[in-house]
Amino acid sequence: MEDRTTEERLCGLIAEELALDAGRVRGCVKLLEGGATVPFVSRYRKEATGGMDEVEIGKVKDAWGRLLELVRRKETVLATIDGQGKLTEELRRKIEACWDAVRLEDIYLPYKPRRRTRATAAREAGLEPLAALLMRQDGSLPERTAEKFVKGKIADAESALAGACDIVAEWVSENERARNFVRRKFAAEAVVTSTAVKGKETEGNKYADYFAFSGPLRRMPSHRLLALFRGAAEGFLRLSVSPEDEPVLEHLERMFVRGNSPARPCVEKAVGDGYKRLLKPSIETETMAVAREKADGDAIRVFAENLRQLLLASPLGGKRVLAVDPGFRTGCKVVCLDAQGNLLHNETIYPHPPRNEASQALKKLGALIESYRIEAVAVGNGTAGRETEQLFRRMRFDREVKIFMVSEDGASVYSASPVAREEFPDYDVTVRGAVSIGRRLIDPLAELVKIDPKSIGVGQYQHDVNQTRLKEALDAVVESCVNRVGVNVNTASKHLLAYVSGLGPSLAAGIVEYRKANGGFRSRAELKKVPRLGAKAFEQCAGFLRIPGAEYPLDNSAVHPESYALVERMAADRGVTVAGLLADRALQKRIVPEHYVSAKVGLPTVRDILDELARPGRDPRAEAAEFEFADVHTPDDLREGMTLPGIVTNITDFGVFVDIGVKQDGLVHISQLADRFVSNPADVVRLRQPVAVRVLSVDRTRNRISLSMKGTGEKPA
Repeated sequence: MEDRTTEERLCGLIAEELALDAGRVRGCVKLLEGGATVPFVSRYRKEATGGMDEVEIGKVKDAWGRLLELVRRKETVLATIDGQGKLTEELRRKIEACWDAVRLEDIYLPYKPRRRTRATAAREAGLEPLAALLMRQDGSLPERTAEKFVKGKIADAESALAGACDIVAEWVSENERARNFVRRKFAAEAVVTSTAVKGKETEGNKYADYFAFSGPLRRMPSHRLLALFRGAAEGFLRLSVSPEDEPVLEHLERMFVRGNSPARPCVEKAVGDGYKRLLKPSIETETMAVAREKADGDAIRVFAENLRQLLLASPLGGKRVLAVDPGFRTGCKVVCLDAQGNLLHNETIYPHPPRNEASQALKKLGALIESYRIEAVAVGNGTAGRETEQLFRRMRFDREVKIFMVSEDGASVYSASPVAREEFPDYDVTVRGAVSIGRRLIDPLAELVKIDPKSIGVGQYQHDVNQTRLKEALDAVVESCVNRVGVNVNTASKHLLAYVSGLGPSLAAGIVEYRKANGGFRSRAELKKVPRLGAKAFEQCAGFLRIPGAEYPLDNSAVHPESYALVERMAADRGVTVAGLLADRALQKRIVPEHYVSAKVGLPTVRDILDELARPGRDPRAEAAEFEFADVHTPDDLREGMTLPGIVTNITDFGVFVDIGVKQDGLVHISQLADRFVSNPADVVRLRQPVAVRVLSVDRTRNRISLSMKGTGEKPA
């Protein structure tokens, strides 16, 4: 930051924008600028931020970055205008005082280097003084005045007036007041219109609803806007956005046309031309960009929240799993995994058509379940998934073996990825896919971090939105989830470790290499021996890494090493060891938090420590629960009015998709989610939640199933 005053100003702007205390914003910015991560600041620096959560800290971080970008833009603007010799002190003060990106560009517009225009040619012909005279509207006759400018390329007074009007039109389009007025009209009254591109109607039939469509932009749902943008991008729709022209033109004429001077017709013509040819297209483009940005933001928000729920889905935990990537013709790939997800065995069975070797398959599965002491079965939910699930449910076991359907979304992407090839260089994609299905059941978070989030199947127009913004948002979600759960440093893959606060891919790989060379870590302090893992990285990562079975018990907790001495003091004050304090809940309850507050450690941190002592190293996720579909297998088995169990597979702004076991997800429209008004589906359900749904209709032609949760007895999540 260039100076303290600017930094204070930016923090004040952020505080005002986000309705936060300015001092806390400054504390947050200082930590972030010092290299702290959002998870670290929210978990271990609550005193500095006043207890801001990750969402608030993330907003501060985004706003800070946006304002720094604006500072750099202002520097460019000032330098450019100064280079033209047009930077007055008044203009400099105006730019320096501007903290709105749109207004800054309006101020800069008259000085901005641009492509050659009609007004440029008119200026080069010396017609700018004539344009200024027209704008004065002082009673002089335009034609007579124009005759004085007939020279060179200007053949006659008519040509001179046309050129001057081009300059006036450009002045109108660059006028800050005019631009703000038109911008407001677009925001309040613009209508989005879409029409079919001629000759593309048949090919683009999926956009038929938008071949003759119009609606107010202000009330347009984001998912509809994104559908329109996609149709336009694919070449099937032509879009326009505009308010009514006449009221806008009338207002602009009142702004620029004065009295009934002889110049009035010329100025009116120039104002109309300036609006229709220059100002309107400019604001239309800007409005479309703003609408696109908002729609992108809404879609990214939905995707990010879905991803968060998916990553924090209930894990089965350390159980021995038999996983199946099902199929018909190519058979079902079966793998057996140990409790840590390591591959023990793989083979292929053919229980389904065309080979129909069900009895052999059952015999083989029974032998595998017995030999590898399998505790749970994971069946991929793709092709032949339901048939394979039913095969297992016909089996009888001498102990409890739970059966789970597991989403295959992204498994094929993982199995063909460099990550999978590195993990299983000697196995083909089918084995890798089956392993991924099994590991997703054991620990969804640890496995899904290896897959591009866009391939996981929980988004809304994720391939259409700004990919840079999407990646930033999704990376932040993954980082948040990984650090919220915590990571076993001795078993985590480098892909999981890379998302731990302060690490990244390079240090994560270094940790894995150190493990290979030296065995598992015995203490958090040993992390400092990893090459290039310095004091700052240790500070950021240590509290999120767990060492089960560590000699020092706090090394398997969320208590940060910087607070070990405080816990030791708490234990000593009660005459026990740290291990003794961890084991005695009654003793913990007698600790008075206020007694341990100091200049360095505030009450929020002390309370967090006491919460952690009560359940050290706890996993915030619930354990995976078994689920069974009804006896329906295809859409032909469905009847209107049937009530069925289902699993929520995707949440969008317009409703919820539910898997009811018929190979085609049904849609519960937002209006059918509850017996009350619902503005956000995420307020009612969560991803992977079991729900009861009623079949409203089955459209076999368009392969659509409409469902309802009204009156099914389901409670909101």
